Amino acid sequence: MVAILQAVFSGLALGSIYALVALGFNITHNTTKTLNFGQGEFLVAGAFVAVSGVLLLSGKGLTGALLPQDVTLWRYGGSLVISIVVLGLLGILLYYTAVRPFIGLPGLAWVMSTIGFGIIIQNTALAIWGPSPMVLPSPLGDTVIRIGGAGVLPQEVLVLVSSIVVMLCLDTVMRKTKIGKAVRAVAHNQNTATLMGINVAAVIVLAFVVSSSLAGLAGLLIAPITTVSVFMGVTLALKAFSAAIVGGLSNARGCMLGGFLLGLIEALVGLWHAELREISIFLLIIIVLVLKPEGLLGQRISEKV
Repeated sequence: MVAILQAVFSGLALGSIYALVALGFNITHNTTKTLNFGQGEFLVAGAFVAVSGVLLLSGKGLTGALLPQDVTLWRYGGSLVISIVVLGLLGILLYYTAVRPFIGLPGLAWVMSTIGFGIIIQNTALAIWGPSPMVLPSPLGDTVIRIGGAGVLPQEVLVLVSSIVVMLCLDTVMRKTKIGKAVRAVAHNQNTATLMGINVAAVIVLAFVVSSSLAGLAGLLIAPITTVSVFMGVTLALKAFSAAIVGGLSNARGCMLGGFLLGLIEALVGLWHAELREISIFLLIIIVLVLKPEGLLGQRISEKV
């Protein structure tokens, strides 16, 4: 039971990262019907920018090694602001260079353009920070918290709590505020939203800023748990996209559900046979696509001719 409880805690922390990145896919898909297939590289950029932010706030250079005493709460919070600002600007750049020129055109040119943009980010990170992994110590320390006999790192608790708070805030904004209603209107029909006086272009740019910032936040949160590497984003983004498909790509709450579900399955199956984790995840995706192609919380859309 202790091992199962341990796996549940780890799965929830990992699933919250999947859910954050999956929300990024959901936001851009709903507003422009496109996806940022370089989202994993945005997560990598967020992690590296966060490490460099702490280094700069510690009086060190852009690159280098961090000691546990260098990572205080205020420096970690400062690096969060830096990461969100930088990733938000990258999101704007992504939209205007790799997505906007292809919106409304036949074909899937935006797929290759977003992949290419991600590769540019990855190689830029490789040129700046190098191929060696970097370590960002947790601002909360490494003292293990015991809950029911299972050990949980303070950073894992921070990841879970932060992700849930962010997701609840986004859900509230989308459902209760004028900005959220504008985003939902644009997602439903851009032409009608324009006729209602909504600045569609501004809403779409905002969607890409939020989507990129979520990836940056995920990178910042996961950096103290795993080493920061230029190659860590591909697997995380693929599983986050899988979570969005399982939960329902068009449904924000479905993306959250899918993220936590995949994180729990991955952790629990890993107790039995570690090599079956990926198999179980993608087997679940196949089953969901066969039985409910729109996802667990997605809605089937029927078009009248």
